[in-house]
Amino acid sequence: MQVPEGLTAQQIDEFWMNHARKLAEKAEQSGEVPVGAVVVLNGELISEAYNQPIQNNDPTAHAEVLALRAAGKKLGNYRLIDTTLYVTLEPCPMCAGAMVHARVKRVVFGAYDAKTGAAGSVFDLLQAPQLNHVLQVDGGIMQFECADQLSAFFKRRRKEIKAQKRLGQTTG
Repeated sequence: MQVPEGLTAQQIDEFWMNHARKLAEKAEQSGEVPVGAVVVLNGELISEAYNQPIQNNDPTAHAEVLALRAAGKKLGNYRLIDTTLYVTLEPCPMCAGAMVHARVKRVVFGAYDAKTGAAGSVFDLLQAPQLNHVLQVDGGIMQFECADQLSAFFKRRRKEIKAQKRLGQTTG
């Protein structure tokens, strides 16, 4: 998959973020937190992934980490120099660390994460001068669409948990 020609930089970011949002829908359909990620090099899709920690019984199976692993295998190198990673939610510290080690050039994220965001919201690992690599960070691309997707998921999840608790109380 390649980005269509003639798009502005903003339109290119939105093109890839929309693709990441479709992957986030797959995560949600699997019962996972809806986060999707894609790795792009020179306008071409290198890898894509969505959250899978529950189904894989793997706490590191975040969309970003899975996309980085797949990109490394495809490119035959753990250094992902000149790549851009698009992700629907601001990376957590683990994912940010993986991006630094992979030497990703740029990360573009959708929704900000006020609890564990490591791209500036809570921590700023991607631009920490103490680390051996600094990424270009562009946050808030399709912010509201990405945030709404996550909010709707957690609202439904809380409602389901509440219903299960009520059922447990009436049958117990």
